[in-house]
Amino acid sequence: MFDIKIFGGTVVDGSGKEKFLGDIGIVGDRITSIGDLSESGGHQEIDATGLAVLPGFIDTHSHADGVLLKEPQGIHSIRQGVTSEILTQDGMGWAPLDPISYQGHARYLAGILGDPPLDLDMSSISALRGHYDRKTGPNVAVLVPHGPVRLSVLGFTDAPMQGENLVKAQKIIRKGLDEGAVGLSTGLSYYPQSYSDTEELLGLCEPLKDLSRVYVTHVRNHNNERAKYGSGIDEALAIARIAEVKVHISHFMTRPTSAGQVKELMAPIDEAKSMGADVTLECYPYAANATIPGYFLRGEFHEGGIESLLQRLGQDDNRAKMIDSLHTLFPGALGQAAFTRMISEKNRSLTGFSFADVASERKLSIEEMIIEVMLEEQLACGFRAIPPSSVSVTRQIESDVIELLGRDDYMLGSDGIPLLDGEGLPHPRAYGSFARVIGPLRRRHKVPIEELTHRLTSLPAERFGLTDRGILQEGAFADIVVLDDERVHDLASFEDPVNGPTGIEYVLVNGTLAVNQGILTGDLAGRAIP
Repeated sequence: MFDIKIFGGTVVDGSGKEKFLGDIGIVGDRITSIGDLSESGGHQEIDATGLAVLPGFIDTHSHADGVLLKEPQGIHSIRQGVTSEILTQDGMGWAPLDPISYQGHARYLAGILGDPPLDLDMSSISALRGHYDRKTGPNVAVLVPHGPVRLSVLGFTDAPMQGENLVKAQKIIRKGLDEGAVGLSTGLSYYPQSYSDTEELLGLCEPLKDLSRVYVTHVRNHNNERAKYGSGIDEALAIARIAEVKVHISHFMTRPTSAGQVKELMAPIDEAKSMGADVTLECYPYAANATIPGYFLRGEFHEGGIESLLQRLGQDDNRAKMIDSLHTLFPGALGQAAFTRMISEKNRSLTGFSFADVASERKLSIEEMIIEVMLEEQLACGFRAIPPSSVSVTRQIESDVIELLGRDDYMLGSDGIPLLDGEGLPHPRAYGSFARVIGPLRRRHKVPIEELTHRLTSLPAERFGLTDRGILQEGAFADIVVLDDERVHDLASFEDPVNGPTGIEYVLVNGTLAVNQGILTGDLAGRAIP
């Protein structure tokens, strides 16, 4: 007798192999049998006739770090069939930090990671993982974030990490990996990560090579002169070759200005791989991005951390330099952005309004308005780009995403920044990326479900060492999504982003139902993995 038996469905096992009709038997948190199980029963039986049975999806790039600590069900992901999320992306995170440093850095990152409880122990990766283990809807994996490593060694200082300081950082990273982190992350357009140079990054990768873990990078577009072998993608690929580590490149995809240019985008990747570089990548199915305004202020303004940055924002003698930084690092696009989150009641009504409209209302330039709002919100504000006015550009980028996912080195990462209920108007990618790809985009482009399922499940599980995840086979964890492959569709839009999808009927996490007949159960069976 199984605890749960799923019968009558079309099994898409995640391997990329052809789908087949079959039943799945689950005991505890594991799949114990797959095949014709008509002679066996289950304490709970799920009729999947006419439905597809897939491994739970793995979001390779999530910023749900704070949301999952306050609304642990993970409605943004679970409703889409995402059963595992990889957090602490872009070098951003709260561990390992001492209590005072944690509280300051939590405030600094609040615009993108949300507001975690400030009394949590963040002194180690082990402690961080413990805050999620068996306390959330989805499983959670974490990376060692570059930012806290730098803060622990140098503070929020623009200085090279070398010599004894580099050795200290390597020990911190190695300890984090030993405590369960699946790799190292850095975001070289954010601070303090962007203070680094290529030599530092090469040194930080040494512990990864020993353990065959992954270096995950949001490539550099700040402090380009510090990139020894060329900035951006060139630096990431040089690290892959020289350090001989696994490199995973975040949200590397075409944009509105490069729509349709997949061949050109992938040329340096393919050249590096032909030379032996071990590289994987990810994308998400939207033509607009999202981040925080501080991204566009040069490192000189960030040095010292949040109190120093807030002080500079309020000083008139810094205003011209800050305006120049915003204008230079965000050229021509300031008017094509809209606020997603405000922490204060005073400004909460501004969510959804374009920068241009808010600036006009305040009778300020857009740059001056951004500085004013950042100061009012104590940095805890976020924004997203406004989608292209031409639908054809959006459709081309979606086509590009499907073309990229046709490669065997591409995965799906939402880059999602979910918000607490009622807190703002987030980017829909947190709530719709996976349903959009496995549903309407798959059908529009007539992609075999087996191929896309592989990219969303077993490929990331293998890359990040998520043992017994991402695959439907005997002995694997029972992370499973049962969906109507002809009806599944994302409903999250830029106007109404928090809507869940249609067609996701059942979701199991470690053998526990998180979605039952399309309804969230509230069960928190997620674990800190691998």
